[in-house]
Amino acid sequence: MSEKTSFEHDLNAEQLATVLAPDGPLLVLAAAGTGKTRTLTYRVAHLVGRGVEPQRILLLTFTNKAAREMLERSRLLVGPEVSGLWSGTFHHLANRFLRRYAQLIDYQADFTIFDRDDSISLIRECLRELKLAGKQFPKPEVLMAALSVAVNRRQELAEAVDACFGEHTVNAEDVLRVLNMYRKKKKSQNAMDFDDLLVNALTLLREHKSVLEKYQEQFLYVMVDEYQDTNLIQSDMVDLLAGRHRNLMVVGDDFQSIYSWRGADYRNILTFPKRYPDAREFKLEVNYRSVPEILALANACMAGNPRQFQKTLRSTRAAHRKPVFAVLRDGDHQARYVIEQVKRLHGSGLAWRDMAVLYRAHYHALELQLALSRERIPFVVMSGLRFFEQAHVKDVCALLRIIHNGRDELAFKRLLAMLPGIGDKTAAKLWQTLAGGFDVRQSSQREALLKALPANAKTAWKKIDDLFTAHQAADAAHEPANLVLGFINAFYDEYLVETYEDYDRRLEDLQGMMSFLAEFESLEEFINEVALVTNLEADMDRMDGITADCLRLSTVHQAKGLEWRAVFILWAAEGMFPSGRSLKEAGGDEEERRLFYVAVTRAKDDLHLCMPSVRRNPDGGVMFLSPSRFLLEIPPDNLKTEQIGFIA
Repeated sequence: MSEKTSFEHDLNAEQLATVLAPDGPLLVLAAAGTGKTRTLTYRVAHLVGRGVEPQRILLLTFTNKAAREMLERSRLLVGPEVSGLWSGTFHHLANRFLRRYAQLIDYQADFTIFDRDDSISLIRECLRELKLAGKQFPKPEVLMAALSVAVNRRQELAEAVDACFGEHTVNAEDVLRVLNMYRKKKKSQNAMDFDDLLVNALTLLREHKSVLEKYQEQFLYVMVDEYQDTNLIQSDMVDLLAGRHRNLMVVGDDFQSIYSWRGADYRNILTFPKRYPDAREFKLEVNYRSVPEILALANACMAGNPRQFQKTLRSTRAAHRKPVFAVLRDGDHQARYVIEQVKRLHGSGLAWRDMAVLYRAHYHALELQLALSRERIPFVVMSGLRFFEQAHVKDVCALLRIIHNGRDELAFKRLLAMLPGIGDKTAAKLWQTLAGGFDVRQSSQREALLKALPANAKTAWKKIDDLFTAHQAADAAHEPANLVLGFINAFYDEYLVETYEDYDRRLEDLQGMMSFLAEFESLEEFINEVALVTNLEADMDRMDGITADCLRLSTVHQAKGLEWRAVFILWAAEGMFPSGRSLKEAGGDEEERRLFYVAVTRAKDDLHLCMPSVRRNPDGGVMFLSPSRFLLEIPPDNLKTEQIGFIA
C-alpha cells in the first residue's frame, strides 16, 4: 500500500490535504476536536517518508508531554529513525542553543537554570541587601510575576511595575531597584531563569549571524503546535529559524486564544498571512468530539467575533439533544440543579469523572462546592484546592474565626503573621503573652497585644484593631460580609497585592465570598457551616477510590484541551461570564467570547448552561441578572430553555 493510500485510510480529506501540502509556509487552522495532533504527526511521517532527514525537522510544542506524544506517534508511523527529530518546548530548544553558544552573549556554557525557588531565594537576598526585608513590601513571588509579565509581553519593566502596583502604596522605585539587582546577580552567578532562556536565545540568533545561518540551514522544516498561544519572543524566534527555507507550518486555533494574561498574543496567528503572503491556508473543521447540537451553539457564539479566521465546525456524530439553558433563582438553586442533574446522569450510567462543571472564576463554584460536600458527591477541583482551602480565603477567615472564638490559636497566629516583621515564633510568643486567648471585646487584651507588637507591625495592626471597635456596633444581620469588606479596605487589599501573584483573581474571589456571606444571618452560622463542610470534604478524601472517579470542577482556562461527556457551565450571566472586569480591558469582549467557546466545546454529549436570576450583594440586597451576551447571540432554536421552578 502506498503512503498516500495508507494516509487516505487514516485521515479525513481536510487532514490529508494538510499532511500532503507542498513546501512553503502553511497556516493550519485546527478548530476544537478536529484531530490537530494526528495531522501534525502524519505530516512528520510524510516528510520522513519523502526522505527528509529527521534532524532537519523542528517540531515546537508548549509542553514536554505533547512533544513526547507526537514523537511516539511519529515513531509508530515511521519507525525508530524518527528519533533524530528536534522536538520539544521553546524553552527546551533555547537551552540547546545556549549550551553550545552561551559564550557569544557573555555566559559560560555551564550556566545554571534557576527554578522558581532559586529565583525567589535570590530576590529575597536582594531585599535583605537593600534593607527592604521584613518591611511592608511585595513578596519575592509577586516581584517575580511582575518581571515575567514584562519579559513575556516585551514591556518596559517600569511600565509593568506600574501596571501591577500603580493603584497601591507600593514604592515603584524600590521594586525596580530589587528587580534590577536580581538581574545583575543572576548574570554574575552565570545563571538564567526560564524567561531568560527565551530572551537570550532570541538575542543569540539576532546578534550572531553565523549561529542563525547554521540553524536556518539545518531546519528545512519548522512546525509549531498551538501557535495561537505564542508570545512575541516565540513568534520572532520561529520567523528567524524558518527565514531561509520558509517551510514553516503553524497549527492553531485563533478561537482558542485565551492566555493573553500570561503574554500570549493571538495577533501572531492573525497576522501570519501578512508576514507570509504566499502562505497556503488549511482549515480542519470536521469535529470528532461533540454532537451537532453543541457545535451549532459553538458556531453561533463565535460568529460574534469579527477579527478572526471564520471556521464552521461540522460533527461526525449523530444528532443527540439540544444544549439546555437553565434559568434558576440564585446560586443555591443553581447548585441544587447541578446536583440533581449529575445524580440523574450518574444513575443512567455515566461515571462521575465523565462529567465536569466549568466556571469563569473560582468563586462561581462556592455554593456548589458546599452543596456537593453535604451531598457526599465525590468531586475534585482541578486547581488542586477547594475554595475554602485557598490561602487568601483562609487569611480572611482567620479574622472571622478569632472574632468568633478568642481561643482559636491557629486563627490568631495566621492573622498576626500577615503583619510585617512577624513570623511563626513571634506569633507564638504573642499568644503566650495573652495567656492563650484573645477576646476582641476586651480592650485590655487588645491594648496588651498592641504594646507587645514589634514597632514595624504596630501601624498595620492598628488598622485591624479599629475593625474590632466597629464590630461592637455592627448590624448583626449582615455582620460577616461587613467585617470582610472592612478588613479588605483597611488592611488586606494592600497585603493581597504584596503577597500573591494573581491579585485580581484573588480579590474577585473575596468579593464573591462577600456576596455569599450576605446569605448568613450571623458570623457563628457561617463559621459552623464552613467547618462542617470542610470536615465532610476531609472524610470524603479518605474514601477509597475517590481520586479514580469523581466529578471535575474547573475554571475554563484550566479545562482547555480536555473533554467530558457532560458539561455544566455556571453563572452564564452578563457580568459573570463574560467577566465584568475583563470587559473593561482592551479586547476583553473578544477574549471572553473565545473563552466561552472553549467552555462549550469541552462537552461531547450534554451541555447545560446555568443562569441564576439574582445574586446577593454584600450589603444583603439582591442584584438581578440577565443572560450572558453570548447566549443572547445564539438562535433560540439552538437551545432548550428551561425556566426551572423555584424549588424550596
